[in-house]
Amino acid sequence: MKRIHLNLKRFDIPPEDGGVNRIAPFSQWGKYIVESTQQELKKYSPSDTEFVMYLPEAHLIRAVNALHKDSPLRIGSQGVYREDTAVGGGFGAFTTNRTANSVKAAGCRDTMIGHCEERRDKAGILSEAGVSDADAVDRLLNKEIKCAIKAGLKVLYCIGETSEEQCRWEETLKRQLDIGLEGVDPLMVTIAYEPVWAIGPGKTPPGREYIQKIARFAKSCVPGTDVIYGGGLKADNAEMLASIPEIDGGLIALTRFSGDIGFYPEEYLEIVRLYIKG
Repeated sequence: MKRIHLNLKRFDIPPEDGGVNRIAPFSQWGKYIVESTQQELKKYSPSDTEFVMYLPEAHLIRAVNALHKDSPLRIGSQGVYREDTAVGGGFGAFTTNRTANSVKAAGCRDTMIGHCEERRDKAGILSEAGVSDADAVDRLLNKEIKCAIKAGLKVLYCIGETSEEQCRWEETLKRQLDIGLEGVDPLMVTIAYEPVWAIGPGKTPPGREYIQKIARFAKSCVPGTDVIYGGGLKADNAEMLASIPEIDGGLIALTRFSGDIGFYPEEYLEIVRLYIKG
């Protein structure tokens, strides 16, 4: 199974407000992306390929409503809260928080948990509270994963080492996997490897051997779980990533990195073609 996931982050913000959305009005953005891609994706066998798009919460309902009955796309949320509603357990005080049951009710089938931006946010909050426990973030993520799975959502669980952690990458990733996936059904999870130390302008991405090494390690820690490259599947690395037997897919974000940078549906489809061809 080749798994191609798409994290649309906050690419819905127009350029005049510091964003990169040049493709559709805000109210039509999620719908436009689905409508511009799902028909072309139907040419790929659903038994061999998986397409998931993670959208900001404001766009979930329009994106879900734009799906054809036989659409190959699945829509996911960019995270869930670590607690949830339960029959007989009370409604819950979840103001500002996105629970797994709420995104399932919106039509989501997937969620992404542990993205480096989420990890950084949680670590910052814990630091402000004076918490120095390095494993606290992964324990919180484990609660989110369990809530997601209990609601019936499949999880893309992101792991990765920072530049400070790269010298002890094995220890770092093992801890993230052991704590984050403690008590979790691995069949409900796909792992995304993010080389946090290599993400950003001017940084050198890892090569084929490094990515393969990490994927092998992750699969040895969690047997039977697929691993995708979360550092950015794009046109110039699609064929290389497709050539790594241990890598089962990739996470796309931006499709254009110069000029009018941003996400463009036709460029997304080209990345898909290059990866699956490879």
